[in-house]
Amino acid sequence: MRFLHTSDWHLGRSFHRVSLLDAQAAFLDHLVATVRERDVDAVLVAGDVYDRAVPPLAAVELFDRALHRLAGAGVPTVMISGNHDSARRLGVGAGLIERAGIHLRTDPAGCGTPVLLSDAHGEVACYGLPYLEPSLVRDDFRVERADHESVLGAAMDRVRADLACRPEGTRSIVLAHAFVTGGAPSASERDITVGGVASVPAGVFDGVDYVALGHLHGAQRLTDRVRYSGSPLAYSFSEAPHRKSMWLVDLGPDGEVGAERVDCPVPRPLARIRGPLQELLDDPALTRHEEAWVEATLTDAVRPKDPMARLAARFPHTLSLLFEPERSDEDPSASYARRLQGRSDQQIAEDFVAHVRGGAGPDAGERAVLRDAIEDVRVDDAVREVAS
Repeated sequence: MRFLHTSDWHLGRSFHRVSLLDAQAAFLDHLVATVRERDVDAVLVAGDVYDRAVPPLAAVELFDRALHRLAGAGVPTVMISGNHDSARRLGVGAGLIERAGIHLRTDPAGCGTPVLLSDAHGEVACYGLPYLEPSLVRDDFRVERADHESVLGAAMDRVRADLACRPEGTRSIVLAHAFVTGGAPSASERDITVGGVASVPAGVFDGVDYVALGHLHGAQRLTDRVRYSGSPLAYSFSEAPHRKSMWLVDLGPDGEVGAERVDCPVPRPLARIRGPLQELLDDPALTRHEEAWVEATLTDAVRPKDPMARLAARFPHTLSLLFEPERSDEDPSASYARRLQGRSDQQIAEDFVAHVRGGAGPDAGERAVLRDAIEDVRVDDAVREVAS
């Protein structure tokens, strides 16, 4: 059986205030064409269909057209909600839509109930695990700890229990939206840290033939059977090195897996350039970036006059302008953002306590209070998004 694995469409998202709706429409055209041209048997969409819980109308219309085209092609589609989606909104009408071959899996209670597909070699049980916010589903899954590993582990226990009751030789696929250990993140994924721990081990998915992951925006292979498709478009300049693609997966009669990458259309390349302004304007090696979306980091000791206008004269699609004067870390004028780079919210909060106390950092009890406060804010945001 042949699957097309994709995720993280983020319909409605812009790129530094540039609308990506046309590029997202071009991607969906490409997806439908690939389904037809490559004899795809089913499409797997591993979450973050939309960019936010209440998407703009144009994004909803784009999604609606995509569903009609996939249904019209007669190809089953299995889709889960991600952490950006409103599970309730995405799941509206799921029972009716299922009659057209579009299987929306947004309810955690359905983790152990598969979509059953079949080919000449028998059935394939396809389990959709929507994004599981630990604090919201902890009681439903009866786990002691409200963390990602615990709730995903409990969901996979339901999958394995259902699979054990099926005929011998039934092949299996799981869709999940999570940060799995070993995956490489980028700057455009929303933080899902719980208690300082965001990742889950790949071993939590043991016992199934293929795991179609969503959440991380770079296509990557964690094992032959556990893969991220990544997002079809770049949503931050940190993704400039990415090759945007989907996985075309062949699942053999005995559960063997073969996969190849199918490249996605690129609306405009990304470029990150760095140096003194005049050097960027004069360097002939940068000619190749003149039609790219550009992030420019200026290293001049003194901020130049009219830098954006001068850059745009050569690089008309400059979208981001940063200033990082080349100074030593000891220089008190070094940027605050530079000093915070790569530090977690917890570390920043603890450093602030140490700063206002003249160097005396928080003790263990105070660190726990800070951790709980940060976690409460994150969970409150998740609850508001679910309710919206």
